[in-house]
Amino acid sequence: MLAGIAAYVKRVRPGVMVIGVEAEDAAGMTASIRAGRRVTLESVGLFADGAAVKTVGQETFRICNELVDEMVTVSTDEICQAIKDGFMDTRCVLEPAGALAIAGVKKWVGLTHLRDQTFVAIASGANMDFDRLRFVSERADSSETMLSVAIPERPGAFRGLIGHIFPRNVTEFSYRLGDAEAASVYLSFQAHGVDAFEKQADADAAMASMRSDGLDVTDLRDNELAKSHLRHLGGGRAHAAHERLIRFEFPERPGALSHFLDSLDTANAGWNVSLFQYRNHGADIGRVLAGLQVPPEQTAELHSFLERLGYTYCMEDDNAVTKRFL
Repeated sequence: MLAGIAAYVKRVRPGVMVIGVEAEDAAGMTASIRAGRRVTLESVGLFADGAAVKTVGQETFRICNELVDEMVTVSTDEICQAIKDGFMDTRCVLEPAGALAIAGVKKWVGLTHLRDQTFVAIASGANMDFDRLRFVSERADSSETMLSVAIPERPGAFRGLIGHIFPRNVTEFSYRLGDAEAASVYLSFQAHGVDAFEKQADADAAMASMRSDGLDVTDLRDNELAKSHLRHLGGGRAHAAHERLIRFEFPERPGALSHFLDSLDTANAGWNVSLFQYRNHGADIGRVLAGLQVPPEQTAELHSFLERLGYTYCMEDDNAVTKRFL
């Protein structure tokens, strides 16, 4: 496609720039043009499988090497964001290779800071496996910032942490009691801003606010291990005394988590949060799993607190899964 478009455009309008786009893990043409000869890659990623070849064709390389002005590479997350952009604009679901050009336009504009120009992205291909949509949806939100934060293991620490995020929307929160002195939390939130630069600045400001309060913050936006695996593995047996496991349905709106933590503080019962797991899935309710350390003699106070809270809840202490894994 790149060779054909370049051959036509450069004949009709030589002044138009032609920019090729490849996935970062399958950038055979980029490497070949840079080397001035065809390069064979040791391996290629198959997410954008329609544009993944180890060795580019001889004739396509000759044409691209002569006529293509620039090449740009995009990450898997950027491709997922482009699929979402294509869907939001056209209600069509592009396959990863088909969305490469959209991802490339966004990347090119971000790198060059060009404005008031005309950009054309040639989108193609709808051979999307339905099961792959789950992964695309998880990775498509460019406004989401994923962090790990170490906070003091004491009552009120969660509330203080959320205070640095609010009024930004918290999209993920995962914690399990482990160390007696410090709590390690997975946290994702949506940064504010109209473009990638403003969102980056807002996310950086939130992290700076946390660090100014002495919190240990690690940016996980580019950490593949964290995003693909460890965020789903937080948990296990904490041997937390008198732990009561409760499943909630929060209204999916900003402030719902803050309301829960504020209400817990207001209860003033000294209950410790031993587990908290939440992930935004775009529904009208947020599904939350929480563990509270409540002495048996305060069971009545716990139920009174849950009724005052006003959220739908279910006690899960006797669930077979709870007994086996938590």
